[in-house]
Amino acid sequence: MERSVSLEKQKRSAVLSQTVKTGIIKSNLVPMFAGLTLALYTYDIDPGTKLLDVLFVLIGTILVIGAAGTFNNVYDRDIDAIMERTKGRPTVTGEINTKSAIVLGVIMAVLGIVALAFTTPLAALLGFLGLFFYVVPYTMWSKRRTIYNTEIGSISGAMPPLIGWAAMTGTLAHPAIAALFIIQVIWQMPHFYAIAIRRHDEYKAARIPMLPVVKGIKRTYTQTNIYLVLLSLTSFLFLPLSLGLTLVALLMNVGWLVLSIYGYKKNKDSEKWAKLLFIYSLIHMTILFSTVIVYSLVGIFILK
Repeated sequence: MERSVSLEKQKRSAVLSQTVKTGIIKSNLVPMFAGLTLALYTYDIDPGTKLLDVLFVLIGTILVIGAAGTFNNVYDRDIDAIMERTKGRPTVTGEINTKSAIVLGVIMAVLGIVALAFTTPLAALLGFLGLFFYVVPYTMWSKRRTIYNTEIGSISGAMPPLIGWAAMTGTLAHPAIAALFIIQVIWQMPHFYAIAIRRHDEYKAARIPMLPVVKGIKRTYTQTNIYLVLLSLTSFLFLPLSLGLTLVALLMNVGWLVLSIYGYKKNKDSEKWAKLLFIYSLIHMTILFSTVIVYSLVGIFILK
């Protein structure tokens, strides 16, 4: 009896996790904390005075991103049913009905924005804008209509560091946070192009106009490298703040560009090339934003 109850709880937990997309939530918390800790260091703010704000921005960010993922699952359940990667989502299988998912999304959105408002009004506004851009311009409009859906979706994807920074300072008037935002915007293009190549046939079957589906692999390769060159140039945005951060960013960004060029020439199989880029993109984001966090924490607790 106890075992069956435990299994039922695990099943409900798995359904909830897939509905709100906990993987995306976790990956976005790293850049959020990068923005948060960098703000504390840049403005010489005592972390002890911001403990409640840190708690509220953590809760608010989790809830807003979870709401965005839930609304996306509800709206995309028709195309999710076609794609192998997504056909097992609870909104497709019926493990959670549409009405319940919408109610869940609304509750998370409201509570998330309220939690962010307990930090600063700007953080709440950015949370709302991130949610809005992901659900309306990206999910409901551009995803099914244009090859530039990735660029449009990147705006919401780059909101977490802004939210973390704004929650601590109430302002975005500093070049350091602009650097984090621009870097994360550009990072998303080669990352999602790699996913689109690996899932080319699925996107094609679902009639989603991803760049490699509409324009082909060669165009995607060229555009990937253009964005990686731009990403390499963004490394110098860290220069006024730290030479160390600049060098880490430059190393990671140029390494990605080299891998793209070398991997494309070496691997005639485009999927293998895309897999390399995808794996590197995850390593890249983790190392770069973790370095920002460590740099900030060292500056706060050791050097000051």
